[in-house]
Amino acid sequence: MTILAIETSCDETAVAILRGHELLASEVASQTEHEAYGGVVPEVASRNHLLHAPRLLQHALEKAGVALEEVDAFAATSGPGLASSLMIGASIAKGLALGAARPYLAINHLEGHLLSPFFDGNFQIEPNVSLIVSGGHTLLVEVRGVGDYRILGRTVDDAAGEAFDKVAKLLGLGYPGGPEIERRAPTGNPTRFHFPRSMLDSRDHNFSFSGLKTAVRYRLADFETERATPELVNDMCASFQRAVIEVLVKKTLRAAKECGATLVTMSGGVSCNQALRAEMAERCREAGLRLVTAPPQLCTDNAAMIAFAASLRLQAGYRSAVSEEIDPNLALV
Repeated sequence: MTILAIETSCDETAVAILRGHELLASEVASQTEHEAYGGVVPEVASRNHLLHAPRLLQHALEKAGVALEEVDAFAATSGPGLASSLMIGASIAKGLALGAARPYLAINHLEGHLLSPFFDGNFQIEPNVSLIVSGGHTLLVEVRGVGDYRILGRTVDDAAGEAFDKVAKLLGLGYPGGPEIERRAPTGNPTRFHFPRSMLDSRDHNFSFSGLKTAVRYRLADFETERATPELVNDMCASFQRAVIEVLVKKTLRAAKECGATLVTMSGGVSCNQALRAEMAERCREAGLRLVTAPPQLCTDNAAMIAFAASLRLQAGYRSAVSEEIDPNLALV
């Protein structure tokens, strides 16, 4: 079974071709233009998708050594994401499916992340409690099987990745802010500032990072004359990162215990953070839990995870109508 998938939910254009358990090609074009604006501009993103998609499609087919007529199914991200971006990828995949008289699968971007930790294994989805942590989403999900999910908790305001970007902007760092904060944190003092761990002791599994961002802003105001000093910025980065990681790890383990899970998985762009990975691994080990994280190349937006999710859904008998609309607010369940 050969699947061609397209991902255009935000500002990455991606095409991947998966045959069975072998990833034949995975092409990604990132858009650096948004750095000047400090965030993604939808019109710029969609225009670039139109420019990049045909080239990436051709490169992927050539790299895989596959002709379009050899593709058994076409898939695309249908949501959540930016409407103008989603339309590009979905329209291309639908057109290819219609032209080749092959099945089309509309894939939830979050399901792509959710299943990605199993991409390097035997492609068998095991029951687990999963943390999806990215720029736009922070979710805890109980996974029973493909398409069988239960939301345990979600952010009530900013996602963790969004908080990283906003705090980086407050500190005068670049966009996206997560990698820059991670780079500076190891040289900072993580105990210099005690930032709030919002909802850490709540009776649910929800998250909140807006208050943490605000606390950084107010604390930074006390040091206005030192704002640009490397020491202050590094200490802020270290203290902020520690607060985020503590909340993510403790709430994930608490959810796993409540569900009686023996396996924890983690995915999404923020899960590339090495400090988060190390802390989650250590705490899972202490709790007697297995931890499987998505490979770094599958943590950020990519089409390989969309192809993988499509492959599993196709095996389970799922199909999508080419008339199915994109949904910028598509829920996982």
